Amino acid sequence: MSEEESKSWPEGVQRIAAALSAQGHPHAPVLLDDAARTAQQAADALGIALGQIAKSIIFRRKADDAAVLVVTSGDRRVDEKKVEALVGKLGRADAAFVKEMTGYSIGGVPPIAHATPSVTLIDQELLRFEVIWAAAGHPHGVFQLGPQDLLRLSGAPLADVVAGSLRLVQAGAADPLAARAALARSGAQDVPSPCIAVCQMDSRTGLCAGCYRTLDEIALWSRADDAGKRLIWKHIEERAQHKPS
Repeated sequence: MSEEESKSWPEGVQRIAAALSAQGHPHAPVLLDDAARTAQQAADALGIALGQIAKSIIFRRKADDAAVLVVTSGDRRVDEKKVEALVGKLGRADAAFVKEMTGYSIGGVPPIAHATPSVTLIDQELLRFEVIWAAAGHPHGVFQLGPQDLLRLSGAPLADVVAGSLRLVQAGAADPLAARAALARSGAQDVPSPCIAVCQMDSRTGLCAGCYRTLDEIALWSRADDAGKRLIWKHIEERAQHKPS
């Protein structure tokens, strides 16, 4: 997409493109042919699993009328009581409130670059996926990222915010590798990737400094079945237990 072509994008998408560029994110927004106002519509348009859609849910905090943004996996349902335990009592956010506080309309609310900074929580279950997609400021706009990109771009913590989750982490105190390892052990349908965006091989151990995989295991990952991926996770956890302090 050229700079000239991007000028024809809706204003909200241009805002997100500028925010992503400013933070060095490698993936610019893309415009879908059809509107994707729901997570299922976005997943269908992109040909990906519903859970790979990072959907933005906005609440109104009763104490101060602040916008509370929960970015959750598309195949999960937000547990409002869990969110309230972290941020305080919540109320319904109507379309006018969402537009005023975020600068975007429902169906296109992105996880970043809001008109007024939102209190933000990131669903820990997005860690199941290596690649996710989020709204880019318009019902036709989306952009690609990884869960760790989402944490970096938003500056928000991981949290246990959905119904039936495994309660792996607490907001602000997440160990991404440990959380993913627990998901892998749990028998979750989608075995999470060990990659935490720290891609540097240790010449002494022959392991990645971030995920404790060998180069062969990294190359094998995308071709491995669930059993093979869980075996790699078993090796990772054994290595992590014996890593130098």
